Amino acid sequence: MKIKKNKICLGIALATITMTGALVSQPVLAHKNAKPHAHQVSAERLAEAANNKAEVLEAQLRAMQDEIASLRAQIGTTAPVAAADTQKVQELDAWMASVKSEPVKAKSKDNMMFFRGGYAHNNTQRGGTLDPSAAPLNANGELVGPITDKDGYYFGAGFDFSLDDNLWGLMDNTEVLAELMFDYKEFANNKPNGLSPGAFPTLALNTQSASVNQLSLSASPKIKFMKGKAFRPWLIPVGFELDVISPPSDAITVLTPAMQFGLGADYKVWKSLYVGADFRYHYAPGGVDGVSVNGLTTGGYLGIGF
Repeated sequence: MKIKKNKICLGIALATITMTGALVSQPVLAHKNAKPHAHQVSAERLAEAANNKAEVLEAQLRAMQDEIASLRAQIGTTAPVAAADTQKVQELDAWMASVKSEPVKAKSKDNMMFFRGGYAHNNTQRGGTLDPSAAPLNANGELVGPITDKDGYYFGAGFDFSLDDNLWGLMDNTEVLAELMFDYKEFANNKPNGLSPGAFPTLALNTQSASVNQLSLSASPKIKFMKGKAFRPWLIPVGFELDVISPPSDAITVLTPAMQFGLGADYKVWKSLYVGADFRYHYAPGGVDGVSVNGLTTGGYLGIGF
């Protein structure tokens, strides 16, 4: 735009010089061709006036020539700038064309809600709820011994929330998630409850029944590999867990903290639908007043990305 303005100014200046030259030549020619007249000013005065006008016009012509020279110099200095601007515009056009030509990437849904279930196992049989029909008596005449199986089943649900896509810069395509989960485990049905005849002499035989079960709430970091692939393995280095048992222990304690360790994998079967399998080990160092809740769970899950 600036170059166009300079060219217009240059054309106007050249036209002005041409017209000025024509105007200057007319009085000079008129002075040369003028004939003496009685009523005219003397020839000397006319010549002097013509010379003065010629000098003024000559000064104006020099000023115009200087201005034209400066305009030409400005055009010469702005030409490289215009070339650089043109190059930048071409580069931007090329970048926009490359961006438009790239395929549109679908936004991945990194969070997940999942429903799980499978096999549960306790390392030891659950004690604290005594079976008068099978358990032996201790020195005080109280029934002792476990009343439940080691094996059972579990079901539960949970959420995965994505925190980082590359393990905080340590490993590419390795996602870090926060897992929140709850599980219900059941190891036996219709077992007598925890009233022992030593503590309650009037209840020599207890015929009431109860379900031996456990509720687990956990929060764990989950490291998930191969981001962007359909098949993705993962592991839980260690997570925090709270276990609630029922019936309660002999000291009527129902709650204990624990840890969980896990590994597994899932596969994207369609859009945001996933199927997977996992293995977890649950460990409570102190147990619940002598009642051990250590054990494992393994099974499958169905996940929905969001």
